[in-house]
Parts: sequence; structure tokens; C-alpha cells
Amino acid sequence: MSKDFAELDFQKTALGDLTLRRRRMRGLDDLEVYEVILGDAFLMSSLFHVVEVALADLGLATLDPGSWDVVVGGLGLGYTAVAALKHPTVREMIVVDALQPVIGWHQNGLVPLGPTLSGDPRCRFVLADFFALAASADGFDPASPGRRFHAILLDIDHSPDNLLHERNGAFYSKAGLRALTAHLLPGGVFALWSDDPPDDYFLHVLQATFTTAEAHVVKFANPVLDCESESTVYVARL
Repeated sequence: MSKDFAELDFQKTALGDLTLRRRRMRGLDDLEVYEVILGDAFLMSSLFHVVEVALADLGLATLDPGSWDVVVGGLGLGYTAVAALKHPTVREMIVVDALQPVIGWHQNGLVPLGPTLSGDPRCRFVLADFFALAASADGFDPASPGRRFHAILLDIDHSPDNLLHERNGAFYSKAGLRALTAHLLPGGVFALWSDDPPDDYFLHVLQATFTTAEAHVVKFANPVLDCESESTVYVARL
């Protein structure tokens, strides 16, 4: 196999074929890039992670001072989780992912940020469907049913209207978001990554559920298209 391309893992999952690959970008100073593909959907690339980092930074920036317990929904290549752990006030972080192979990539050091997450005692992986846990009474910590958190950071679907699976849609409704608030402490924060521009209707749903909600447009350089791209981070607080 070419040194410029390697398929690091391929697994059949309930959500479709999951592939982790690494490529060397000759046009970008031989930059090594990791990519995740699920079925026909291109999930993420290490070439673009500015918004994943912003999800953690913008979400946690609105919390009151203190020690924080955080949930990250969606592990991916680990950028949101690692960005959260860079905040020294994060006391414990649970990362929920529905795909065991993704968790295994990090535990086995197959992706660059894996050792950072696996080696930090504040971080714990939970193999589960984030949306099912959000709708349940027990919540996100199987070791402590009903536990509430200071922040929940979500990066799974492409946007509230562009879902990896149609069953996720109920989460983005008023009822779904109200169920989520049961897992947040007073003053707690829910932050969401979206690859689409700000959606006025979804922002209205957030504002009807939380005390405050706003949409942040995050711009980043796109060297593949030689332009500036942008995504959205929603931040809502009880």
C-alpha cells in the first residue's frame, strides 16, 4: 500500500461500515491527515477541527467558576474532548459514543489524541447511544444513575436537520431538549456543533427550553478548497 494512504481500520457496525484511514497531503507540506467515514458519510477529518475545539471552549466559557463535570456526546477523533480537558476546572468528563471501534482507536493509540484521552484519569468512555441516554431517567453515567452535569457538549449529527439516523430527530424537538435539561445542574450548559448555518427555528426551540441560547458562527481556513469555511456552535444555558 502507498505510503501516502493507509486504511487503519474497517469494521461493520449497526450504523454502517466504519472506516479509519490516514493519508499524506502532498499539496499541504506532507501533512498527515486522519479521516473517519461511516457508510457513505464523511464524518470528520483531522484537517478540520477548529469548530470541534470551539464547541468545548464556547460551551465551557459560559459556566460559573468552579469544578465542572462534563459530558461529551460523540468521540470521533477526540478534538472536543481534548479541548475540554485543557480547562483545568474540568473535574471529570464522560465521553459517550455508540461505536466500540471508535473507543478502541483511542484506547489502542490508533489515532493521535488517543493516548491523551486514555491517559487522563478525568476522562471515562461510555459505550452507548447518546440520544437514548439523553431521553432516559438514568442519564449518562451508568455508575451513578440520575447524575447531573455542568455541561453537555454534542457533536454527532451533521446538524439538527442533517442526521446520521432519522431516529435522532426527536432529540432536537422541544420535548427532546426538555428531557436533556434533566441531566444538567442549575446554570448548566448545552452546546452543539452544526455544519450548517444558524437555524432560526432550532434557535427558537433552544430559547424556549433554556434561559438563554445563541448561535456562534465559527470560521476556519479550508486549504482543500482554498477558501474560508464556517460552521455553527449553539450554546444554551439553564
